[in-house]
Amino acid sequence: MKKFSFELEDVLEVRHFEEEAAQGELAKALAVETQIQNDLNTIASQYAATKAGMKGSLNSADYIAASQYYKLLDYQKEELLKKMAEANIVTEEKRKILLGIMQNVQALEKMKEEELRKYNIEVQKEEDNEADEINSIRFNNR
Repeated sequence: MKKFSFELEDVLEVRHFEEEAAQGELAKALAVETQIQNDLNTIASQYAATKAGMKGSLNSADYIAASQYYKLLDYQKEELLKKMAEANIVTEEKRKILLGIMQNVQALEKMKEEELRKYNIEVQKEEDNEADEINSIRFNNR
């Protein structure tokens, strides 16, 4: 009997390659989100450090400088939040693309499994028929 071959094997391999590429793109998008979140955490810690440094200070120049610094941190935070919203949109798009590709791969893999199952049934039938033939020949020769 001939060896099992899936006619769409090349297509399946291409789909697997596309899936890996989409996973890489999603990972990049998630890395951007993580970097933005780290920057937001840094701003929060800078804000807290400035507030802690101002405790007990009676110098008005320090308060004015701290107020200006708070405004700068707030501006940076707002810009990062905008970038985070954009990054979330990109990440969701990448996730949807990956999901679609994964569904295509899964459909092809199910087709392959079904064909393999049918192939195995045919092989088993042929083997059974050959075994029956051999047994009949042996029985008839006696």
